[in-house]
Amino acid sequence: MSLPLPILYQDNDLVAVHKPSGLLVHRSPLARGETEFLLQRLRDQLGQRVYPVHRLDRPTSGVMVFALSPEMAAPLSQAFSERHVDKRYLAVVRGIGPDHERIDRALREEDGTRPKADMPAMPAITEVRRLDSVELPVRIDRYPQARYSLMEATPMSGRRHQIRRHLSGIGYPIIGDAKHGKGNHNRFFRDQLDCDRLLLAAVSLAFEHPRDRHRLHLCCPLDDTMTRLFDRFGWRAHLPRPGADLTPPTTHRDRP
Repeated sequence: MSLPLPILYQDNDLVAVHKPSGLLVHRSPLARGETEFLLQRLRDQLGQRVYPVHRLDRPTSGVMVFALSPEMAAPLSQAFSERHVDKRYLAVVRGIGPDHERIDRALREEDGTRPKADMPAMPAITEVRRLDSVELPVRIDRYPQARYSLMEATPMSGRRHQIRRHLSGIGYPIIGDAKHGKGNHNRFFRDQLDCDRLLLAAVSLAFEHPRDRHRLHLCCPLDDTMTRLFDRFGWRAHLPRPGADLTPPTTHRDRP
């Protein structure tokens, strides 16, 4: 029997949960025999229908928001689709990533129904920043040491696999990415560091609550696998602290 999903925040209108890595959000052509989905698990856990308003890739963990009624699903979906939601991700990549870079590179959609070459290239922007790095005395490529970085990623658009493709495109693939990453580094993390997952996590979301216009900021912890890795690499100071914060909307009277 599956463990209950960790609830990060819940009110009468929406619920936010910590999505585990490896769990599909809902049934899709990618399911291929899967019998367990986040949508159904959360519905059964809460005893009511829930409505997805955005997406996370199957191997990505982190905060996901669901509306609790069709009336709330519409404005929440619109906020996500119109990029009115601030998103923050943490990723572990190969190499010493840039201090800060704005990756402005169009991406072709990957919907699985048509060859990618037939899809239009869509504008895509991701802000990335290196938070920390580590050097290990192991030879994986042609160098006697292996270097890895902890990157913060803030997507300014919402293309499929955007963060994964953008980081790989500038030479810093995310560890555990079977499609856009490096197999020898993925195997090292799997076999030697007990990390058999994509090391990408959605750690925070911030948006306007559609009911009262308060600013809702949600922060999600890392799972045990990534937390152990952060401990091992000396990155514990960068562990996100779970929580939810509601800030009243700013009024003219509040402004200086």
